Amino acid sequence: MHAEIETYQRQGFGTALELRAPVGLLIVDFVNGFADPAVFGGGNIPQAIGNTVALLAAARERRWPVAHSRIVYADDGADHNIFSLKVPGMLTLKEDDPRSAIVPELTPQAGELVVRKTVPSAFFGTSLAAWLSQRGVQTLVVAGAVTSGCVRASVVDAMSHGFRPLVVSDCVGDRALAPHDANLFDMAQKYAAVMKRDDALAALDQVRGAGA
Repeated sequence: MHAEIETYQRQGFGTALELRAPVGLLIVDFVNGFADPAVFGGGNIPQAIGNTVALLAAARERRWPVAHSRIVYADDGADHNIFSLKVPGMLTLKEDDPRSAIVPELTPQAGELVVRKTVPSAFFGTSLAAWLSQRGVQTLVVAGAVTSGCVRASVVDAMSHGFRPLVVSDCVGDRALAPHDANLFDMAQKYAAVMKRDDALAALDQVRGAGA
């Protein structure tokens, strides 16, 4: 248990978030560059990718809307921004660069949305919110990398758009474990439900209309 949990509980944080159907799945930036410790990866990202294979299969079986995100900059760097100023290596993630491609084991299928973005959030400046709303999504299951960065930014924006985020704790990963753990704790207190994959699927199977 987190050392400061009593403070959060006393102040009213960490209230349970009711899960409601319909359910969608967002997989944030599980691309080759974030799977590779020599590029942007490391930590527990490989394990998170492995755990997400079964989560994606379950989502497809239940016919949830599925969206993926990638960081993709223009070939000439014309969309260079503050994010790439802070992390210049992001500019290497071009459309046809293998490092920006979604990892093979999570390759999108026909009908799944692929969002291209140049900032941490999968929602900012993209069609994701409208796409999910058109499909009636209320609970948004979130997997991806990294927990403290693009996952957190996407979760905060999901909540801000009125979706109910459910972060799958063993299907998100970070290059360093301390930020991973701290951000899971913080998201659970303020923005989202946080559960391990099997617990999340079991809970969602109890939500009326959540699966096929």
